[in-house]
Amino acid sequence: MIPALSRLSFLLAGPYAFYRDVLTLADDPRPALPGRELIRPETLDTLMRRFRPKDANNDRRAVASLWSKEYFLRLVPPVAAANLLLSWHLPIGLDEFSVIIGPDGLPQAFKLPDGGTAMASTCVDPFARFDALLEKNMAVLIDALAAHVRISPRVLWCNGGDYFDRLMVALRQSGLVPQALTAAGQSILTEPRRTDGRSNPMYQPIRYERVLKADGTADVVRQPRVCCIRYLLPGVPYCGNCPHLTAVARRIPSPVS
Repeated sequence: MIPALSRLSFLLAGPYAFYRDVLTLADDPRPALPGRELIRPETLDTLMRRFRPKDANNDRRAVASLWSKEYFLRLVPPVAAANLLLSWHLPIGLDEFSVIIGPDGLPQAFKLPDGGTAMASTCVDPFARFDALLEKNMAVLIDALAAHVRISPRVLWCNGGDYFDRLMVALRQSGLVPQALTAAGQSILTEPRRTDGRSNPMYQPIRYERVLKADGTADVVRQPRVCCIRYLLPGVPYCGNCPHLTAVARRIPSPVS
């Protein structure tokens, strides 16, 4: 574990314990791929084939979407937690770090050149705080993937936003984190536009809707704004909370707070 992140030990337990080893430093002996190599078409093709060899001749968009979910699952929560709870900047731009790739073509860990630095107390703009994650990493990778397999960037941003939202929910439910520390993260998910006026691709990636079940009782459904299109692969079912499925449910008009 990166030394500065040891202060997150109270979170890195139970189902989150594997995050202890997701961010490593340059002295990690495992071979790693320079981050910029990830956006090369040849590299993407190789990783997709290793990830799902049985789908080599099937819809590449769905394979790329599933691969991106695995990437964001490993990257987004620990980086965002360090940002929000420790005000700690990690060098995770694609030009800065390397990626340790497993035999299945998925990231095992991210090798950082150093342990990061404390953020300036004057950095109050949420989008400035998350510039390294959103602009220097996610946006670059998403643009490359979208161009290579011709998938809508909205699908990939929703995949990444899903894990950001899951982190925010986990922090709220933990009861250990003051709301003031998570306010910047909440802004990333609730502001339709960035500070400079551009649209925010992380805006409301997840919706919480009240629906009527078959037995007439109400339930809350956690629903991605955009389908991950995994169903385009043979034998892969819809997600349980796929918007294509819940769209046919009868919604209760009152909003969920």
